[in-house]
Amino acid sequence: MAKKKSKKSQQPLADAPPAIDDDELVDDLFAQLDSRDAAAKQESAELLNEMQSAKIEAEDTKQDSKARFNARQARKAAALAETFSATDSAAEARLEKEAKDEEKDINRVCDELNVKIHEISPDGHCLFSAVADQLQLLSILPSAQATYAITRATAAAYMYAHPDDFIPFLPSAHDDGGETAFMSPREFQGYCASIRDTAIWGGEPEILALCRAYKVPIHVIQGGRPPIVVHNPSTEEPGKDQPVVRISYHRRMYGLGEVSFLCSDPMTY
Repeated sequence: MAKKKSKKSQQPLADAPPAIDDDELVDDLFAQLDSRDAAAKQESAELLNEMQSAKIEAEDTKQDSKARFNARQARKAAALAETFSATDSAAEARLEKEAKDEEKDINRVCDELNVKIHEISPDGHCLFSAVADQLQLLSILPSAQATYAITRATAAAYMYAHPDDFIPFLPSAHDDGGETAFMSPREFQGYCASIRDTAIWGGEPEILALCRAYKVPIHVIQGGRPPIVVHNPSTEEPGKDQPVVRISYHRRMYGLGEVSFLCSDPMTY
């Protein structure tokens, strides 16, 4: 009688680590390359390069199609990592130069005006905090009221009371890409509420509203041209002794695409 051959157990060892899906790993590394975290990019690039070296043998005909596909993916990801690295370096160098040029331009104007920069936290309230600081300096607001909450509420109230002065400069969020559509009255009411109650960034409309509400010129010092953007509360030329709120506008000081308003105080010696 023929002997039956016993089959060996196919159960994995208890201490064996779980298998790692190469597809998921490559996908995760691609996601890290898309992030803004420089450390994550560097780490993923190094790991992908290791994968590339390890999978060169995948081109061998003995390997299956999935292994060859993973090898191509690893080489593609490694090449992409190098592209990211080169692009990031060039972009960082360009932004650093722009920031230095901007700082140089703003400092030159401040020196000519005999004022210095007082930094305001770039937290979304910076425009309103800078204006509040200047209004306190000019004794237009008492210190207890010199807060971004007060200037936000003032700007929102003025805009809400004068919709025709602001709606033509505020595009609708529902613009379909055709002719520019302006905010509806309902949208405008919501916009004014967000200016009052949230940390939404302020811009030209809010500067104009504050200028008119407090009846004081607001001068914005910036890099490039013009070096000073003047906002007057009326069409009449202000007198020579008219107090002026001075704030500076920084596009590059706090990083890529971010904006900050800083107030400019008189120099003391």
